[in-house]
Amino acid sequence: MNKFTVAGAAVACMITIGSSLPAARAQGQAGATGTEFVRMTPDTLKWVDYPGDGGPLGIKEALVYGDPAKPGLYIIRIKFPPHVMSRPHSHPETRIGTVITGTWWTGTGATFDPAATTAVPTGGIMIHPAGKIHYDGAKDAETIVQLMGIGPTGKTNANPSDPGFSKQ
Repeated sequence: MNKFTVAGAAVACMITIGSSLPAARAQGQAGATGTEFVRMTPDTLKWVDYPGDGGPLGIKEALVYGDPAKPGLYIIRIKFPPHVMSRPHSHPETRIGTVITGTWWTGTGATFDPAATTAVPTGGIMIHPAGKIHYDGAKDAETIVQLMGIGPTGKTNANPSDPGFSKQ
């Protein structure tokens, strides 16, 4: 198998992961197609359980713009309840995260160590480069982060036997 075949297979896997997201995730806000003016206030966002093992831990997601499962710009908000963090993982695309409320605790690398995370306060920004392993979440207070990227998205756990999220 040559490097182009391997790369093509990897891209196909990432697209499959991204396109298998629940239908609720693929339904954007009304008019969020780039053809109409849209105004949203925090109370009008539609929060749904985050897919997979994040939902049972209380993680919520609101789709602001686009469809993360399809090519193109998407904007989502993630609401982390206190003491819930993602485990080390990566995404195929670069993501830009902006903290809307709370403090986002962020770590890098394949070793999960919440005590070694760095605080990103309200208004702060962190860029997650494509393919780079990281983990993040909330410690003592609910935290809302807005993530922006160019889809399709996907998620690959650094350790496939780890859950996607855990409570600390």
